Amino acid sequence: MSTILDVKGLTMDFGGLRAVNKVDVSMHEGEIIALIGPNGAGKTTFFNCVTGVYTPTGGDVMIESPGGKAESIKGLRPNKITAKGLARTFQNIRLFPNMTVLENVMIGRHSRLQAGIFGAIFRDKKTRDEEKQVLVDSYEILKKLNLEHHVNSLAKNLPYGDQRRLEIARALATEPFLLLLDEPAAGMNPQETKDLEQLIRRLRDTEEVSIFLIEHDMSLVMSLSERIYVMDYGKLIATGTPQEIKSNPAVIKAYLGEDESA
Repeated sequence: MSTILDVKGLTMDFGGLRAVNKVDVSMHEGEIIALIGPNGAGKTTFFNCVTGVYTPTGGDVMIESPGGKAESIKGLRPNKITAKGLARTFQNIRLFPNMTVLENVMIGRHSRLQAGIFGAIFRDKKTRDEEKQVLVDSYEILKKLNLEHHVNSLAKNLPYGDQRRLEIARALATEPFLLLLDEPAAGMNPQETKDLEQLIRRLRDTEEVSIFLIEHDMSLVMSLSERIYVMDYGKLIATGTPQEIKSNPAVIKAYLGEDESA
């Protein structure tokens, strides 16, 4: 399997605080991997560095899209990184609440549109055809996530679990090869979490999207992930399979608690 993400020595300083300290992470095409750790360990900061929200203080972030060649994305703006095939969701839902479900997904398609300023002003046939295709494509994405019955609903009126799925739908609309999910199960009930697990597996298998998630639900992480990275105080303290992580003393002490069944 080819390496699609290769993070070397990633470091992020905020003044005198080092939030991420020389972290190495690699990911192969078709994998589902997880990043776990206590609150404040630096997990979301790590995601923010990879996706361009922050420019890392040190290290590098290399990607290689399927069929493409390796390139650094360190320092690129988030929209440029999205255009290269990385998409993400956020720990706190960031939908456009007063727009419809369909409109939220259509916004995600924006990075793949070809029409320029000329087309937007003069509304030529190519631009009109492209806009029609955006409608079709966005609706198809909603169908894949079982959200098509909410197509004309305002995003703010969706049940919480559906809002989470709509964020994933909007991310998928950018046509990513790597999808980064920041606590996708946060606030979900057990049935919603089970449905989310099935959805993530299905997206990996049918949409050929690799999945990198941050998550606190350990049952979800352990059943879903093929490999797990563990951070504590900004440092990487362990990596391995779910079984290896469960039995790692440093992980048990730092995150899972002294009881291994936690």
